[in-house]
Amino acid sequence: MIKGLFDGKRWSALFAAFPEYYIPGFLMTLRISLTGLAVALVLGVIFGMFSTSKWKLLKIISRIYVEFIQNTPLALQVMCYYSVLPMLFSSSGFRIPKFVLGVIGVGIYHGAYISEVIRTGIEAIPKGQSEAAASQGFSYLETMYHIILPQTVKIIMPPLANQALNLVKNTSILAMVAGMDLMYFTDSWGADRGYFAQAYFTSAVMYFIICFPLARLARYLEIRSMRLPVAKKLDIQADEEAAC
Repeated sequence: MIKGLFDGKRWSALFAAFPEYYIPGFLMTLRISLTGLAVALVLGVIFGMFSTSKWKLLKIISRIYVEFIQNTPLALQVMCYYSVLPMLFSSSGFRIPKFVLGVIGVGIYHGAYISEVIRTGIEAIPKGQSEAAASQGFSYLETMYHIILPQTVKIIMPPLANQALNLVKNTSILAMVAGMDLMYFTDSWGADRGYFAQAYFTSAVMYFIICFPLARLARYLEIRSMRLPVAKKLDIQADEEAAC
């Protein structure tokens, strides 16, 4: 195994295939990560607000979404989207692109975790501010938009950075459905030639290029948040789920 890792012939074959396999996969992983993160943020804000709403129905909807998504495997969810969603459009002849399936998969999955981050951030703001806003005639949405959410941004940034990091790593699950991501091309090239050591080592380095800056950013934001004089801000770290 060790000898094969340093085989010059195998590395030459990888370098020759790098523009055809690894570059498209790397770019696709970036596209899915960025678009999926945008979807996850939108869902996170919506369901995070639902979970702190005064209306019980919205809280119930939020809990159903969060509990179901967090307690089922991402691989199973992706396979369901891949198998079920195309059936809904089969009569029209419309085919859902693999890119869209990937974005839906990681977006919905991490949206559940981000909604918990948002919920905890909202709950960290003293309730007196919401009460004061209500006394001034602000609606719930106006209170969230103008007063509460802007204050939660600095509090929730560390766990949000961690969620972005986990989302990038979880895009690798899309290789199961030919998602054309980095892991898919790694599996394809490695299996075709049997050069698994070179294939997966190179893929690991490329994931590291994306994830290491996010990990450093998360650490920086975490240290910075320690200086924020907001009550309960540290509870976010305890409530954050590890999405692996």
